[in-house]
Amino acid sequence: MRLEEKQAVEMLIDASPIELGRAADFERRQRYDDTVTFIVDRNINYTNVCVNECRFCAFFRRLGHKDAYVLSQEAILEKVRETVEAGGTQVMIQGGCHPELGLDYYENMLRSIKSHYDITIHSFTATEILHFARQAGLTVTETLKRLQAAGLDSLPGGGAEILVDRVRRQVSEKKIMTDEWLDVMKCAHSIGMESTATMVIGLGETLAERIEHMEKIRRLQDETGGFRAFITWTFQPGNTQLGGEKTSSWDYMKTLAMTRLYMDNVAHIQGSWVTQGERIGQLTLGFGADDLGSIMLEENVVRAAGTSYEMSINKMAELIRGAGRRPAQRDTKYNIIKRMD
Repeated sequence: MRLEEKQAVEMLIDASPIELGRAADFERRQRYDDTVTFIVDRNINYTNVCVNECRFCAFFRRLGHKDAYVLSQEAILEKVRETVEAGGTQVMIQGGCHPELGLDYYENMLRSIKSHYDITIHSFTATEILHFARQAGLTVTETLKRLQAAGLDSLPGGGAEILVDRVRRQVSEKKIMTDEWLDVMKCAHSIGMESTATMVIGLGETLAERIEHMEKIRRLQDETGGFRAFITWTFQPGNTQLGGEKTSSWDYMKTLAMTRLYMDNVAHIQGSWVTQGERIGQLTLGFGADDLGSIMLEENVVRAAGTSYEMSINKMAELIRGAGRRPAQRDTKYNIIKRMD
């Protein structure tokens, strides 16, 4: 029986982490038995210049700042080459909303990558897509179709944070609001471009607002079926204007478990070793997660906030085995490429 919002809020408030974990793990096992997947990819941040200036972001720089940069096409191609040579099957290209880059910059980037390498381009957040569209004077759908024609395969779920405008206005008032984020995803799904969805907790949201966020994703998934996975991150306050304290690991684990229980129409739930470290990442496999995301050959945004963990294919496989699970490398569509039993 499908959980309702009120019931989910009560569970998130009153249930113990162990209770939620057991229930979420049961649901995971029904779907995937003991298989846990991961992907080999690279995050490429083409620029750190951003007009949104989010209070929770330690990565962005204003135009003209001494540390501001824009990667050349040659530099991006070199990063893609290194990814392919390391066994990567996907690149996740993301950056700030640069005020001076036109749509042709992104189209040329995509075409260049596809002409040189057979690799999946899972790139650009909904925030970036809307920025591109406004810069070009196009609709979101027109923009997505042009990027798709140039080589964009799917969208990551970044930029969602908490899909409640009260929270968004407090932490990123210049960024797109809830309905705009959902509309970009709806437009992408309508042209056959699937995506993931994310949630960042610890931004001053209430537990009820976390469930409200999940409900909005679940409702859109009922309509489009375009979300492949749901990923929960924790806010990293280091070096940010927003500051504050990290939310606890137990808070993260309870919320993660609830995403598996509540998001009954989203296939995959991803645990985050990137923000939690490998030991908590391993524990997520007992709290509903069936995927541990990427080994991340490069990551800059979380690192800018002072959080940094290293991972390799062998370490990832051992981490999964250590949780009593069977590791498997996947592609972007969650097809298993190689088992490592």
